[in-house]
Amino acid sequence: QVDRYLYHMRLSDDVLLDVMARFQAEMVKGLGRDTNPTATVKMLPSFVRSLPDGSEKGDFLAVDLGGSQFRAHQVKVFDDGKQSSQLDSKFYPTPKEVIQGNGAELFDYVADCLLDFIETKNLKHKKLPLGFTFSFPCKQTKLEEGVLLAWTKHFKVRGVQDTDVVSSLRKALQKHKASSDVDVDVLALVNDTVGTMMTCGYDDQRCEVGLIIGTGTNACYMEEMRHIDLVEGDEGRMCINTEWGAFGDDGALDDLRTEFDRELDLGSLNPGKQLFEKMISSLYLGELVRLILLKMTKEGLLFNGKVSTALLTKGKIEMKHVSAMEKYKEGLSNTKEILTELNLFPSEEDCIAVQHVCTIVSFRSANLCAAALAAILTRLRENKKLLRMRTTVGIDGGLYKTHPQYAKRLHKVVRRLVPNCDVRFLLSVSGSGKGAAMVTAVAYRLAAQRKKIDATLAPFLLSLETLREVKNKMRAELEYGLKRETQASATVKMLPTYVCGTPDGTEKGKFLALDLGGTNFRVLLVKIRSGRRRSVQMYNKIFAIPLEIMQGTGEELFDHIVQCIAEFLEYMGIKGARLPLGFTFSFPCRQASIDKGTLVGWTKGFKATDCEGEDVVDMLREAIRRRNEFDLDIVAVVNDTVGTMMTCGYEDPNCEIGLIAGTGSNVCYMEDMKNIEIVEGNEGKMCVNTEWGGFGDNGCIDNIRTKYDNEVDEGSLNPGKQRYEKMTSGMYLGEIVRQILIDLTKQGLLFRGQISESLRKRGIFETKFLSQIESDRLALLQVRRILQQLGLDSTCEDSIIVKEVCGAVSKRAAQLCGAGLAAVVEKKRENQGVEHLQITVGVDGTLYKLHPHFSRVLRETVKELAPRCDVTFMLSEDGSGKGAALITAVAKRLHNVGQK
Repeated sequence: QVDRYLYHMRLSDDVLLDVMARFQAEMVKGLGRDTNPTATVKMLPSFVRSLPDGSEKGDFLAVDLGGSQFRAHQVKVFDDGKQSSQLDSKFYPTPKEVIQGNGAELFDYVADCLLDFIETKNLKHKKLPLGFTFSFPCKQTKLEEGVLLAWTKHFKVRGVQDTDVVSSLRKALQKHKASSDVDVDVLALVNDTVGTMMTCGYDDQRCEVGLIIGTGTNACYMEEMRHIDLVEGDEGRMCINTEWGAFGDDGALDDLRTEFDRELDLGSLNPGKQLFEKMISSLYLGELVRLILLKMTKEGLLFNGKVSTALLTKGKIEMKHVSAMEKYKEGLSNTKEILTELNLFPSEEDCIAVQHVCTIVSFRSANLCAAALAAILTRLRENKKLLRMRTTVGIDGGLYKTHPQYAKRLHKVVRRLVPNCDVRFLLSVSGSGKGAAMVTAVAYRLAAQRKKIDATLAPFLLSLETLREVKNKMRAELEYGLKRETQASATVKMLPTYVCGTPDGTEKGKFLALDLGGTNFRVLLVKIRSGRRRSVQMYNKIFAIPLEIMQGTGEELFDHIVQCIAEFLEYMGIKGARLPLGFTFSFPCRQASIDKGTLVGWTKGFKATDCEGEDVVDMLREAIRRRNEFDLDIVAVVNDTVGTMMTCGYEDPNCEIGLIAGTGSNVCYMEDMKNIEIVEGNEGKMCVNTEWGGFGDNGCIDNIRTKYDNEVDEGSLNPGKQRYEKMTSGMYLGEIVRQILIDLTKQGLLFRGQISESLRKRGIFETKFLSQIESDRLALLQVRRILQQLGLDSTCEDSIIVKEVCGAVSKRAAQLCGAGLAAVVEKKRENQGVEHLQITVGVDGTLYKLHPHFSRVLRETVKELAPRCDVTFMLSEDGSGKGAALITAVAKRLHNVGQK
């Protein structure tokens, strides 16, 4: 009979899966900026961004408003490696006149109780941080501020809705401060659900969901920031307070609500509101049972149809009665006793029926709760892109704790609905008190960490003033390098390249190009056509240079190069032809003519002996002679930066500057011959290879170098040399990042203070990882994966910090590079004697091409520091290969013109 009567309250798994899907859709609505205003599940950001990590410590106060009693707590958190804490609490009643009076009275009462507590505990002369647990829906814009959206439970205080409850509490405390000499700092406003999650999170780091099932019901969980439209920023996670009690207020659950639910709602303080809560929470379940028993009695199905005053009196049957009647172990004795107290004189059948009604009502509550919780767990699992997930749910609330079957039912149904989640349910101990203290403790820890991180990264933030200074110093160094008397001691060498023209489109023929500048070596055949069908065709082969050859003897290095050329000529079938060759040699060379280049010094990890001070063209010719298989016409020795300028110059005659921002960093540009004092002649222009990587080797930019730059420099192959390059080029940025990460880890701000073996390894942090980590498209999950590949086990918070460090280092590199380039374009403008200069810069290098922000920051800096120059950046297509062939072709053309 009862089953038939309450048929609609029994929910199958299919119905529950449907409820789960509906709740998931509501969550998405609540998180969206455009859909949130009309969403019933408000998904309120709590501004709690981090769970406890075990390093919290100190003394904290907490006050807790929202249940049947008001509570004050003192929480001591010990940093003893055992994650222990101690809680002292005092309970105060919440008189009806306070919870249904006006706002000023309420907050005065809270302040009075808190001061009484402080005096009792002898805490008067300490300034203690306070966490305020306020268990009502609030809209927060920061951790210590929250505007009350609506009262729930039995609270109805006038003049509080739509105001910030923290500032009301602060005002009340301020009033008392003068008389009582007590100083309290309200640091965090916490919802009791969030408090529950945080308390359990202190004991179990897997806990990322909080659930309350008591007088009220609610859930919170850690959501990815990128999904929370209502809060700026995409990094990390934030706890979302779902306020799920209002689920169904828009009619989404109408098909599941029974006539009893409707009647209960009409008789409540807030009709039409919190409909899900009214189907689940202990505040309403007793009343629901009363309404069902009343109707059954009226229809003669119970108590011989005799309706007692108890059945007619609202609130007469409470949750404690329902729980007691469901204690099956006691048989029917509890049920009989309770019904008799209510002046209902039950038969045994009546007792069985009433017990059954209680079971169905509380079972439905557990089922609905499980469905919504399953939706949250599924969302968490999908956010993490996991097939299976282990997680912990922190739980509090009288219904869960005191009802004899509730917890077991809830666990069972959740596990059925989400079989791919291994869920541990952890009972919270005083979540709302200790939890508020935990949130405060975490906020305290994060604020202290933030301060240290900001201090560490401060030297990398360069003001506009500083960048202008760098530009002016670079300008001065360029001049020293061009002047005869200062050239020898200049750090920016300003090497003449003897490239005296850019392509004019008449170049044609077959050319060979060699490209040596890194760990790979290339040989190319380049066919250039002129006229209407102007084109460049290239064929190339790449050969590796083993470390033992890079750091062996010069003879071995050049023999290896010639062997590679022989293989290529064989491969292309052109061994007999004596082709003109351009040799891209991307190391500082002093040139006496276009086909003579003396190596000034190795960079980029090369250390071959007997090469420095020698002519590399002669060394190549000798190696060809030693092999005695073929002959080549070596026309030009070329720097890759010049090649980059020439490649772009072939497409755009306005290109007179070349920039490399990759493994190394360098610039070349067309300088007026009259300014190059170390080369005879004043007519026309010549390309100057600045070799600006050595800028600062005389100490002129020491004021902006950090201790991390010094570490990187000291650990490099060439200490004290190429200092500017070490701050701007791809070869070193990852190493700077690694040094900062070690320092932050030593300060206990990263990787739980543990420096892993891999973090100790030089060069582990390649620059490509910087590009990947800083990519805007990458979620933190992927950043964590990259760090895991590097053997760094990081939390979500660690990943945010690593990303920030990478950003600071690469932004500084781009700005410094931009400041140097601004000096060069300004010089070009003055050379031409114009008010406004239009010029193109040919660019190559992996840092410029692949890093997500480098090129943008570089362009912005140049624009800011050289406002009278309109600079176009053009990506070079293979400057070192195609560029070398073009230089060779231009040199041939100019040579032929000279001969004629």
